[in-house]
Amino acid sequence: MQAYTELAAPSAVTHSLTIALTSTTASNLVVAKGSLLQIFTTKAISAEFDAQNQPAQPPKPEPEFDHRAHDDDGLESSFLGGGESMLVRTDRTNNTKLVLVAELPLAGTVIGLAKIKTKHTKSGGEALLLAYKAAKMCLCEWDPKKNTLETLSIHYYEKDELQGAPWEVAFDEYVNFLEADPGSRCAAFQFGSRNIAILPFRQAEEDLEMDDWDEDLDGPRPVKEPTAVANGDSDTLEAAYTPSFVLRLPLLDPSLLHPVHLAFLHEYREPTFGILSSSQERAHSLGQKDHLTYKVFTLDLQQRASTTILSVTDLPRDLYKMIALPAPVGGALLIGENELIHIDQSGKANGVAVNSMARQITSFSLSDQADLNLRLEGCTIEQLYIENGELLLILNDGRLGIVSFRIDGRTVSGISIKMIPVENGGNLIKSRASTASKLGKNTFFVGSETGDSVVLGWSRKMNQEKRRKTRLVDADLGLDVDELDLEDYDDEDDDLYGTESTAAKPAQALNGAGKSGELSFRIHDTLLSIAPIRDLTSGKAAFLPDSEEATLSKGVVSDLQLACLVGRGNAGSLAILNRHIQPKIIGRFEFPEARGFWTMCVKKPVPKSLGGNVTVGNDYETFGQHDKYMIVAKVDLDGYETSDVYALTAAGFETLKETEFDPAAGFTVEAGTMGKQMRVIQVLKSEVRSYDGDLGLTQILPMLDEETGAEPRVISASIADPYLLLIRDDSSVLIAQIDSNNELEEVDKTDSMLQSTKWHAGCLYTDTKGVFQPSVGDKGADTSKIMMFLLSSTGALHVYALPDLSKPVYVAEGLCYIPPYLSADYTLRRGLARENLRELLVADLGDTVSQSPYLILRNQTDDLTIYEPLRYQAEGAEPTLSATLTFKKASNAALATSPVETSQDDAVQQSRFVPLRPCANVNGYSTVFLPGPSPSFIIKSSKSIPRVIGLQGLGVRGMSTFHTEGCDRGFIYADDEGIARVTQLPSETNFTELGISVKKVPLDSDVCGLAYHQPTGTYIAGCTTNEPFELPRDDDYHKEWAKETLTFPPTMPRGVLKLISPISLTVIHDQELESCESIECMKTLQLEVSEETKERRFLLTVGTALSKGEDLPIRGRVHVFDIVTVIPEPGKPETNKRLKAIAREDIPRGGVTAISEIGTQGLMLVAQGQKCMVRGLKEDGSLLPVAFLDMSCHVASARELPRTGLCVMADAFKGVWFAGYTEEPYT
Repeated sequence: MQAYTELAAPSAVTHSLTIALTSTTASNLVVAKGSLLQIFTTKAISAEFDAQNQPAQPPKPEPEFDHRAHDDDGLESSFLGGGESMLVRTDRTNNTKLVLVAELPLAGTVIGLAKIKTKHTKSGGEALLLAYKAAKMCLCEWDPKKNTLETLSIHYYEKDELQGAPWEVAFDEYVNFLEADPGSRCAAFQFGSRNIAILPFRQAEEDLEMDDWDEDLDGPRPVKEPTAVANGDSDTLEAAYTPSFVLRLPLLDPSLLHPVHLAFLHEYREPTFGILSSSQERAHSLGQKDHLTYKVFTLDLQQRASTTILSVTDLPRDLYKMIALPAPVGGALLIGENELIHIDQSGKANGVAVNSMARQITSFSLSDQADLNLRLEGCTIEQLYIENGELLLILNDGRLGIVSFRIDGRTVSGISIKMIPVENGGNLIKSRASTASKLGKNTFFVGSETGDSVVLGWSRKMNQEKRRKTRLVDADLGLDVDELDLEDYDDEDDDLYGTESTAAKPAQALNGAGKSGELSFRIHDTLLSIAPIRDLTSGKAAFLPDSEEATLSKGVVSDLQLACLVGRGNAGSLAILNRHIQPKIIGRFEFPEARGFWTMCVKKPVPKSLGGNVTVGNDYETFGQHDKYMIVAKVDLDGYETSDVYALTAAGFETLKETEFDPAAGFTVEAGTMGKQMRVIQVLKSEVRSYDGDLGLTQILPMLDEETGAEPRVISASIADPYLLLIRDDSSVLIAQIDSNNELEEVDKTDSMLQSTKWHAGCLYTDTKGVFQPSVGDKGADTSKIMMFLLSSTGALHVYALPDLSKPVYVAEGLCYIPPYLSADYTLRRGLARENLRELLVADLGDTVSQSPYLILRNQTDDLTIYEPLRYQAEGAEPTLSATLTFKKASNAALATSPVETSQDDAVQQSRFVPLRPCANVNGYSTVFLPGPSPSFIIKSSKSIPRVIGLQGLGVRGMSTFHTEGCDRGFIYADDEGIARVTQLPSETNFTELGISVKKVPLDSDVCGLAYHQPTGTYIAGCTTNEPFELPRDDDYHKEWAKETLTFPPTMPRGVLKLISPISLTVIHDQELESCESIECMKTLQLEVSEETKERRFLLTVGTALSKGEDLPIRGRVHVFDIVTVIPEPGKPETNKRLKAIAREDIPRGGVTAISEIGTQGLMLVAQGQKCMVRGLKEDGSLLPVAFLDMSCHVASARELPRTGLCVMADAFKGVWFAGYTEEPYT
């Protein structure tokens, strides 16, 4: 039984697949992250506007502000300082970005993905086959109505008769894998030691027909009627699969005792797969050579039989994987640790050795490229441009290379490998790739379990002749014609005149007559990963002492943060995790009376002398301009409600005195601009006021019912130019429209339901995406149609398409019951709990890549429910909004916090309701802010689902976006203590993909341990660098070691300690250890440093192991370091700390694998070899043994239970040891 909570979803990418899943023409990317499945589509955007992948620029020095300068009201103006404009070189290339379609948690660990083209699916696309760890397969299809995967069948193979011998382990302990036939005729799932499950699929009759029908000899081809309607539902539709069966590999061939890998081959009429296997156990220690066999079998799915059609023996023992290649190369590529071998359909083999070790382990004939010195363990190979015979090679360390085939006619005559130079992007990938999928013509998705996954784009550098040709083609049009496109035109001419065979073209290309120029790679997009977490510790954010940043950040920095060492290889990084957003504070000031903020950009009125050019002012766009005014709603200590307006200028806040804006008019409920930003609208409780660009009062719209004489008060409002929606305290609504003369007029409510129904909440939404258009496919009709969403007191959702108020275009009952799917035909069920909804809002969520509308509901306790609108028109259904619109409930595990209990004096102020605030652009995000006692952002990126992330600090009384010269795309808010802050979202921090705040700091090396030094607030990361290893030449017992010469030596890790400043999160000091000395454990301990004064100090203790060959025993070592203060580097005050070694103890036998504090006397517990020893630090720098405990095996971890006299020690074999100790046994 386990009890835990998941802080973040899995982020390591294990498998990926390109598939047409959501529709026939879709190009989807399916990504598996352990037990999480994500489905993406791609979108091309201009690289010029892609802010996420801009090259790193040195930070621009922030303008200095004089914080002593205040305006009349004492408001600071530091955040309004000027900024320098930056000229950016125009980039005409495009970046391929990932856009999330769906995210699905799974009840199992995915170990394989395959695409299957079945006879029919609901979406018309391909089906998805999933393989799970515990011998299970699942066939799924996309359901466009529910926007999710629907399971068609589940296949289990956990049967007793398949387990094999009694000593065999469970199925999930084996390396199982899934392969599918390229023709979608069947799939093979290899599980256990020697089992293979075959799952056949039904094919369309057109696909099963033979293509050798000769009308001259056989007569006219018979015409067959279609058996099913395309993409339709039929009662007679057959299942997409036929019963599966399991084959024991030794029954196919007696030599298939130890299978290595298999794959289905291309260009065969029947399902045909090749399998790499051996008749004896694979073991490098046995010294056996060339005992692997490659065999090809053809399957007869009807008879459940197979036929061997090819066998190649005596292959190198280090082959571990095979890849099937399509035409024109064909055959299979076998991947070994030291070589690549291609075997074509006739059994002819060609190979290349990539290092000097290949000659020692195999006698197989290979071409020599040993000078490359490559290691192919764990590499990934994917098709780059198969028509040209080029494959992309990604090595274990992330380096890129090109595998090229030399083709003579239709046969492969050789293989060559060329590495991509660093200047062409050869080192862009920092860690081992676990999967690679081709997204488009020039883009790849490269997934990794040990680092961030990337979308990798490539292009070919053209020579001068090609460049001149391109300029001549498109000099006038300004187009960017790719070299591949130019060659496509040449290929079409060649096919037309038939001057040469198409099979010879790859050979010509590889011989230099085709494509020319080097390949260049660049990263288009990135998926965040914090896997694997090698070590973690808690720490605190730090600032320079007495700095301005430390003063501004008070109250918005968490007490603790989680620091993790993540990644492997060059992808090793320090990840700082926080549950809430830690905003960057630009300005901070006292503003206790503030209860609401509204910033706006408004156009100045055109002078009367330019009356003939009024249209110029109306057409002038203000996109991207800074905010000009800010309206603040205030409540003083006596409860008196007012509103003030401020001008936002480079000089600071300026209270506008000589305007027609009346502060005593009352409390502002809502404010904004209308009339194409020509009018400022201020919604008060009793009236609506309209101002021009100079804040001259132009109109007052009172809340007066002429028939009854009642004066209902406004409780909420929504503005969407040119409409204004008011919800009043008598549950009535008022809809106003601004005309061409910028005058507000009430719109007649022709629908009787609008007048008779009691409305609880509502909002306006500008449908720029066309999601709520009346008919499917009308997205181009009116892309700025205003939709009105109303929530009735009975919990029903009504949608009107303005200006038509005669009838609603969509009505859904039961929204208050929060169903998983809400549609117009939703029927209520008895016994459902009713939610007390407080607010309704429809707003766009997303970033600069992708935005989409969401329906957000807020209840009385500030918990949020998020719905995603879906449009799907079933066959034969009407294309109306009521028949095609469905709201799908999105996942949201965030719960609001309870408000802090306040005194009686503040009870009235705390109970004030503050509505949700949609924000069009906060640091590039289109988001919604939840004020109140649980302040949060509803934030989403193109690669994530909507996330609710809290804002660090107290409750928020009011919030608004804030865009000025000194605060670009930020926001302003006031907390419950009356502190107002002008802030920005922190840079280089990811909030959306994991639902928490993640800031990754690259360390560019493999990582193994992390410690936090509390007195100085610094982090110490234990890293390793691999160095070539040579046997000791001075060994007296092995004189032959001095004569050893290796051109391809092995590597050994060398430990490096990196001291990281918490202020800048940069490495400020490196401490290298001895060669071949690896870091096994590290921790900061409070040790006694003097036996006389009993002084104790926090010190860094590092346990290491020295391994210098198999014939020499491993020695251990304990290092003790102190962190001291030194003179910092000029201009870098954070570099005033260094590591200082104060003690070192050599352990003759066994490495030091675990360290912990123990007792109350400042001693340490050291696990060395098969002993656990208590040691104390002496003044001479040695470690004195005090007590020991013999262990039976290697200790992996040791922990003390403070003040209990107990400790626990864990090993990897037997479990946990529970031990007790006595500090003074002789007293």
